[in-house]
Amino acid sequence: MAQISVSINSREYKVTCEDEQEDHVRQLAHYVDNHVQDLVDSVGQIGDARLLALTSIVVADELSEMIARVETLEKELEEIRDTQNETIKTSSAIEHKVTDILEAAAKRIEDLTDQIDPAPRPN
Repeated sequence: MAQISVSINSREYKVTCEDEQEDHVRQLAHYVDNHVQDLVDSVGQIGDARLLALTSIVVADELSEMIARVETLEKELEEIRDTQNETIKTSSAIEHKVTDILEAAAKRIEDLTDQIDPAPRPN
């Protein structure tokens, strides 16, 4: 486990994280700090606890919106897959019908050819 120092609202915090996750944790802390700074700009320094609570609510709201968006995209993807499967089934059925029609037409042409020229054809 690695221990790093991150800064939120100009205060240093020691954080323990998995090895090789240090940069990721720093990025997350920077993300939180940006939200804290936005709140400080709008409501002022109202205390670390309140700022972090408000920041948590803002981040939770963002997360909630992203979860809803992912769920919507998953539903849309499932609909696309269903449509794709139906299209494949329809395409396959059409292909079989066209094959049957072409085979029947070829048979009719052979029959007509035999009627016009009854001589045996070489195979």
